[in-house]
Amino acid sequence: MSPAAEHVPWCWLAAGRASRSLVLVVVFVALLLDNMLLTVVVPIVPTFLYTTEYEGANASVAPAQTELAPPALKAPPFSSMFSYFDNTTVTVSGSTSTMELVNGTESSPPSQPPTTSPPPPRGCLEGEEFLAKENVRVGLLFASKALVQLVVNPSVGLLTNRIGYHIPMFIGFIIMFLSTVMFAFSGTYTWLFIARALQGIGSSFSSVAGLGMLASVYTDDSERGNAMGIALGGLALGVLIGAPFGSLMYEFVGKSSPFLVLAFLALLDGGEKPNAFLPFLLPAGALCFSNMGVAMLEPTLPIWMMQTMCSPKWQLGMAFLPASISYLIGTNLFGVLANKMGRWLCSLIGMAVVGISLLCVPLAKNIYGLIGPNSGLGFAIGMVDSSMMPIMGYLVDLRHTSVYGNVYAIADVAFCMGFAIGPSTGGAIVRAIGFPWLMVIIGVINIAYAPLCWYLRSPPAKEEKIAILSQECPMQTQSYATQKTLRDFPLTDDSDVEAENTQ
Repeated sequence: MSPAAEHVPWCWLAAGRASRSLVLVVVFVALLLDNMLLTVVVPIVPTFLYTTEYEGANASVAPAQTELAPPALKAPPFSSMFSYFDNTTVTVSGSTSTMELVNGTESSPPSQPPTTSPPPPRGCLEGEEFLAKENVRVGLLFASKALVQLVVNPSVGLLTNRIGYHIPMFIGFIIMFLSTVMFAFSGTYTWLFIARALQGIGSSFSSVAGLGMLASVYTDDSERGNAMGIALGGLALGVLIGAPFGSLMYEFVGKSSPFLVLAFLALLDGGEKPNAFLPFLLPAGALCFSNMGVAMLEPTLPIWMMQTMCSPKWQLGMAFLPASISYLIGTNLFGVLANKMGRWLCSLIGMAVVGISLLCVPLAKNIYGLIGPNSGLGFAIGMVDSSMMPIMGYLVDLRHTSVYGNVYAIADVAFCMGFAIGPSTGGAIVRAIGFPWLMVIIGVINIAYAPLCWYLRSPPAKEEKIAILSQECPMQTQSYATQKTLRDFPLTDDSDVEAENTQ
């Protein structure tokens, strides 16, 4: 492939990022997602808290009351009794008390007035006192986003003045993505409150940086007004469709569904990254997602083995041994081979094998069935790690000064994110949809991410990027050189005078 053809994706990417229309689209979608998340929780949170707290508490109290209540001795509806008084047999009702039989009378127990309040109208929820108290809690939860955003906004404004708009914009998308995922899998009021407050931080970064970026690319006052109107249309549209979208998805699909949709859109819209950081974020994402697979297995695989395989204790840890051994082999083997076959190709194949191995884990029927998938998983992660770490150093050599601390800090952050998000969300996903679907989700993510490694095949260096831009905007360059009279050695006393005369 010719060098020009290899640089086509990078040229297209650079041209797209320089487009003002793309900036407008990104800001529009950012405001749309932020305000959809703002209003999508409105119909979900009150009913979710009622279901989990009020109905859950009543459901747990009812069986306890049933167990504590003494069993009622039911007498047969009719029984016979022999009377020694007159040597006759009489038939009595089972509900008649002994005292009544002795007295020769039979009466029904007196009716007691109802002690509970009449049931609510059909279709209404019970627990009026609980719902009244929920007004305060739900109100505080909804207000937490605006309160946090109020505090963070001035700091974000100062930050954008120092480092620009791109990095804060990208940080806002990442925080918004994490907040949306937390909403999807939070099961208590505390976690919902944290997710809502975190949304306020993400909203500060995305909205302040987004509008500032929009104002910087639309310098004409009239064009800037039109662009701001279109961008704020995303805000209005998010407020308009957020609540109906949330209620319909919650009713017919489930609580997590609307938040997962918004998280996916936030991840896509976050593709507007700074050009200088994109080559580093690609390998960082590969490190994060490949290691996230084994991070999700650590808390969930032993429990799944106990449920489906009835595995003894010693097998729960031995199941990870093939992955550890194959990872050791993979890192040492491909530390050499990756440079020969191409590190981008090695990482691409590795991520695809990671995804396939994760998809095969639920197919195992016993511990021996886990040897193949776990071995492939560890070997493939070794391929990715041993390829991506040198690539990040190579990118620093191409594009920046050879100072590697920052880039390997990014790599370490990617590792930490994988091992932080994986276990924390894996258990919630298993509880919601099951262990096999968890493996399907993370496996498909790795397979879908693998083709992006192709962009690391020949990343442009700093000089190459300048050459690409110069083809679009050719400039005439002119060099200037000064000539200075050289003096012969050895110098004499009259040399200074001669030099002045020549000048």
